[in-house]
Amino acid sequence: MPSDGVILRRFEEADEPAVIALWHACGLTRPWNDPVKDIRRKLDVQRDLFLVAERDGRVVGAAMAGYDGHRGWVYYLAVHPEARRTGLGRRLMDRVAADLKAMGCPKINLMIRGGNDAVAGFYDALGYGTDAVAVRALRLIPDD
Repeated sequence: MPSDGVILRRFEEADEPAVIALWHACGLTRPWNDPVKDIRRKLDVQRDLFLVAERDGRVVGAAMAGYDGHRGWVYYLAVHPEARRTGLGRRLMDRVAADLKAMGCPKINLMIRGGNDAVAGFYDALGYGTDAVAVRALRLIPDD
Protein backbone atom coordinates (compact mmCIF):
# COMPACT_ATOMS: atom_id res chain seq x y z
CA MET A 1 0.00 0.00 0.00
CA PRO A 2 1.39 3.44 -0.90
CA SER A 3 2.28 5.72 1.99
CA ASP A 4 -0.78 7.94 1.42
CA GLY A 5 -2.98 5.51 3.38
CA VAL A 6 -5.37 4.94 0.46
CA ILE A 7 -6.78 1.44 0.10
CA LEU A 8 -8.28 0.29 -3.21
CA ARG A 9 -11.00 -2.29 -2.67
CA ARG A 10 -14.21 -3.67 -4.10
CA PHE A 11 -17.39 -1.65 -3.64
CA GLU A 12 -19.59 -2.77 -0.73
CA GLU A 13 -23.29 -1.94 -0.39
CA ALA A 14 -22.56 0.25 2.63
CA ASP A 15 -20.47 2.50 0.33
CA GLU A 16 -23.50 3.57 -1.71
CA PRO A 17 -24.25 6.92 0.00
CA ALA A 18 -20.56 7.91 0.04
CA VAL A 19 -20.04 6.97 -3.62
CA ILE A 20 -23.13 8.91 -4.70
CA ALA A 21 -21.94 11.93 -2.69
CA LEU A 22 -18.54 11.58 -4.39
CA TRP A 23 -20.16 11.47 -7.84
CA HIS A 24 -22.12 14.63 -6.97
CA ALA A 25 -18.97 16.36 -5.69
CA CYS A 26 -17.22 15.48 -8.96
CA GLY A 27 -20.12 16.62 -11.17
CA LEU A 28 -20.67 13.16 -12.66
CA THR A 29 -24.39 12.79 -12.03
CA ARG A 30 -27.00 13.73 -14.60
CA PRO A 31 -30.78 14.05 -14.18
CA TRP A 32 -31.45 11.23 -16.64
CA ASN A 33 -29.21 8.75 -14.75
CA ASP A 34 -30.38 7.75 -11.29
CA PRO A 35 -27.16 6.94 -9.40
CA VAL A 36 -28.92 4.52 -7.05
CA LYS A 37 -30.27 2.57 -10.02
CA ASP A 38 -26.86 2.68 -11.73
CA ILE A 39 -25.22 1.18 -8.65
CA ARG A 40 -27.87 -1.51 -8.21
CA ARG A 41 -27.58 -2.47 -11.89
CA LYS A 42 -23.80 -2.70 -11.57
CA LEU A 43 -24.05 -4.96 -8.55
CA ASP A 44 -25.99 -7.44 -10.71
CA VAL A 45 -23.29 -7.52 -13.40
CA GLN A 46 -19.53 -7.87 -12.80
CA ARG A 47 -19.64 -6.33 -9.36
CA ASP A 48 -15.90 -7.06 -9.01
CA LEU A 49 -15.29 -4.28 -11.53
CA PHE A 50 -16.66 -1.62 -9.17
CA LEU A 51 -13.86 -0.20 -7.03
CA VAL A 52 -13.57 2.38 -4.30
CA ALA A 53 -10.56 4.17 -2.88
CA GLU A 54 -10.76 4.67 0.86
CA ARG A 55 -8.60 6.79 3.14
CA ASP A 56 -9.16 7.01 6.88
CA GLY A 57 -12.56 5.33 6.50
CA ARG A 58 -13.73 7.84 3.88
CA VAL A 59 -14.42 7.12 0.21
CA VAL A 60 -12.16 9.45 -1.81
CA GLY A 61 -12.35 7.75 -5.19
CA ALA A 62 -14.29 5.22 -7.23
CA ALA A 63 -14.32 3.57 -10.62
CA MET A 64 -16.95 1.45 -12.32
CA ALA A 65 -15.94 -0.75 -15.25
CA GLY A 66 -17.37 -3.50 -17.42
CA TYR A 67 -16.24 -6.05 -19.99
CA ASP A 68 -18.52 -7.28 -22.75
CA GLY A 69 -16.14 -9.89 -24.20
CA HIS A 70 -14.94 -7.46 -26.87
CA ARG A 71 -13.97 -4.26 -25.05
CA GLY A 72 -13.67 -2.99 -21.53
CA TRP A 73 -15.41 0.21 -20.54
CA VAL A 74 -14.78 2.64 -17.69
CA TYR A 75 -17.58 4.71 -16.20
CA TYR A 76 -17.86 7.01 -13.21
CA LEU A 77 -14.15 7.40 -12.53
CA ALA A 78 -14.20 9.86 -9.65
CA VAL A 79 -11.55 11.33 -7.38
CA HIS A 80 -12.69 13.69 -4.66
CA PRO A 81 -11.59 17.27 -5.47
CA GLU A 82 -9.45 17.34 -2.29
CA ALA A 83 -7.63 14.15 -3.38
CA ARG A 84 -6.87 15.18 -6.97
CA ARG A 85 -3.34 15.50 -8.31
CA THR A 86 -2.11 12.83 -5.90
CA GLY A 87 -1.90 9.95 -8.37
CA LEU A 88 -5.14 8.40 -7.12
CA GLY A 89 -6.89 8.62 -10.50
CA ARG A 90 -3.95 6.85 -12.12
CA ARG A 91 -3.97 4.16 -9.42
CA LEU A 92 -7.68 3.53 -9.96
CA MET A 93 -7.23 3.34 -13.74
CA ASP A 94 -4.19 1.06 -13.40
CA ARG A 95 -6.19 -1.27 -11.15
CA VAL A 96 -9.15 -1.28 -13.55
CA ALA A 97 -6.78 -2.01 -16.46
CA ALA A 98 -5.13 -4.86 -14.54
CA ASP A 99 -8.50 -6.38 -13.60
CA LEU A 100 -9.76 -6.14 -17.19
CA LYS A 101 -6.53 -7.56 -18.62
CA ALA A 102 -6.78 -10.50 -16.20
CA MET A 103 -10.22 -11.20 -17.74
CA GLY A 104 -8.67 -11.29 -21.23
CA CYS A 105 -9.85 -7.82 -22.23
CA PRO A 106 -7.79 -6.50 -25.18
CA LYS A 107 -8.77 -2.80 -25.09
CA ILE A 108 -10.38 -0.23 -22.79
CA ASN A 109 -12.82 2.38 -24.02
CA LEU A 110 -14.25 5.32 -22.13
CA MET A 111 -16.34 8.35 -22.94
CA ILE A 112 -15.63 11.95 -21.98
CA ARG A 113 -18.45 14.46 -21.95
CA GLY A 114 -17.95 17.43 -24.23
CA GLY A 115 -16.31 20.38 -22.52
CA ASN A 116 -14.56 18.28 -19.89
CA ASP A 117 -11.11 19.31 -21.13
CA ALA A 118 -9.33 18.75 -17.80
CA VAL A 119 -10.20 15.07 -17.72
CA ALA A 120 -9.23 14.69 -21.39
CA GLY A 121 -5.73 15.84 -20.44
CA PHE A 122 -5.67 13.30 -17.60
CA TYR A 123 -6.47 10.43 -19.97
CA ASP A 124 -3.99 11.74 -22.55
CA ALA A 125 -1.28 11.59 -19.86
CA LEU A 126 -2.22 7.95 -19.17
CA GLY A 127 -1.73 7.09 -22.85
CA TYR A 128 -5.36 6.96 -23.95
CA GLY A 129 -5.97 8.14 -27.49
CA THR A 130 -8.99 9.32 -29.40
CA ASP A 131 -10.65 6.83 -31.74
CA ALA A 132 -12.51 8.14 -34.78
CA VAL A 133 -15.95 6.97 -33.68
CA ALA A 134 -19.27 8.59 -32.90
CA VAL A 135 -21.21 7.33 -29.91
CA ARG A 136 -24.93 6.85 -30.35
CA ALA A 137 -27.32 6.02 -27.55
CA LEU A 138 -30.87 4.75 -27.10
CA ARG A 139 -32.41 4.73 -23.63
CA LEU A 140 -34.34 1.50 -23.09
CA ILE A 141 -35.41 2.08 -19.49
CA PRO A 142 -35.96 5.65 -18.27
CA ASP A 143 -34.65 6.37 -14.80
CA ASP A 144 -37.23 9.04 -13.95
